[in-house]
Amino acid sequence: MQNAKLKGAAHGIIIMKENIIIDKTRAFSKRIVYLGKYLTEEKREFILSKQIVRSGTSIGANVFEAQNGQSKSDFASKMNIALKEATETVYWLIVLHDTEYITDKEYDSLYSDVNEIRNILISICKTSYNNL
Repeated sequence: MQNAKLKGAAHGIIIMKENIIIDKTRAFSKRIVYLGKYLTEEKREFILSKQIVRSGTSIGANVFEAQNGQSKSDFASKMNIALKEATETVYWLIVLHDTEYITDKEYDSLYSDVNEIRNILISICKTSYNNL
């Protein structure tokens, strides 16, 4: 899927097989960047938008970095950091919803995506720590 687009010199990284967590976190990062742009340009909200963009994109960055972990322990640690960032992102979504910066529909859609990512990361973390 998305990983095929990462092959080649443009990114300097080659990923050979499909990886669902990379695909999902990359797609979620794009949604979060667009949300940040909407919040700053349309709602003129700068503080919360910065927070959610930071935590929401950090999920995928840590998952991506974990793929080249120096050890099983390093991989597990990066995945656990990604899980923490996903949990923080849920918090910012709740705050944005509670303060009416995002609608019920926007909240439900984004929450559904990040919760699915969280569940995958929980499974990866459990498996990783059991295999140390």
